[in-house]
Amino acid sequence: MDAIVVGIDVSKDRLDVAVRPSGELFVVGRDAQGLQSLIERLARLSPAIIAVEATGGFETVVAASLAAASLAVAVVNPAQVRAFAQALGRRAKTDPIDAAVIAHFAEATRPQVRALPDAETQLLADLVARRRQIVAMIVAERQRQKRLTEKRLQKSIARLLAALQKELSSLEQDIDDAVRGSPAWRDKEDLLASVPGIGKTIARTMLAELPELGSLDRRKIAALAGLAPWTRQSGQWKGKSFIGGGRAPVRSALFLGAMVAARHNPDLKAFRDRLVKAGKPKLVALVATARKLLTILNAIVRDQQPWRPKTA
Repeated sequence: MDAIVVGIDVSKDRLDVAVRPSGELFVVGRDAQGLQSLIERLARLSPAIIAVEATGGFETVVAASLAAASLAVAVVNPAQVRAFAQALGRRAKTDPIDAAVIAHFAEATRPQVRALPDAETQLLADLVARRRQIVAMIVAERQRQKRLTEKRLQKSIARLLAALQKELSSLEQDIDDAVRGSPAWRDKEDLLASVPGIGKTIARTMLAELPELGSLDRRKIAALAGLAPWTRQSGQWKGKSFIGGGRAPVRSALFLGAMVAARHNPDLKAFRDRLVKAGKPKLVALVATARKLLTILNAIVRDQQPWRPKTA
């Protein structure tokens, strides 16, 4: 008997659900009553996997509710689903993804089911994400401040910058309280911050956005961060290697850490300089340094041992 696979297309107010291989389709509301109805219906089916498309946050409550009911849930990347649909000739590039396509994708690829972060980890992730948004707004306003000369506009920007700076300080205090309020996070932060090049912001980004740190091998953790290289290749032709996918906030944080570490961390500085001396482009050397830094952080959390030069 074929395993039952479910695809869920999440929107603001409703959930479109497709079941394979039966082809059953139904709709429920994205509210408490609809989620309870969905859980009861899927529990009777005992699906092997339930694929929920990531839709900018609307999927979080859905995935958490299903996982809490002991159902196997995987949040899938919409870009991968869209590419799968295009390969089947089912969708044009701009057409929306529907539940049937998501279910077909899950049936064909069997995405790995991962445990969802607990409430405290999710809160920290939300705080770190909000901090990142506030910083982006501050940068944008400062760029406008440089271009505009009208005094009234300058005063408007100054008022907004002051409010954003106040909000940033408040968020950083909330993040500090969240981390310092948990002994496990406090210990992990101290371990990560023991590495030259890793400050509080990067350490907390890793805690919030990469809770798998220390529990996976170096290849899998690099893939999660989007630092695992892949090569364009066809027959005997072999193109350049690229990185991509994964968790962009983690990758950005690691690039910042790698740039600092390449100047102030003796081992990683020697590693980067060796690559540059061997003829590698500086950007390639930076990517390799970021990947090396991630490997070190992963080992430090796994072994619960602070940074020592020999770790590299």
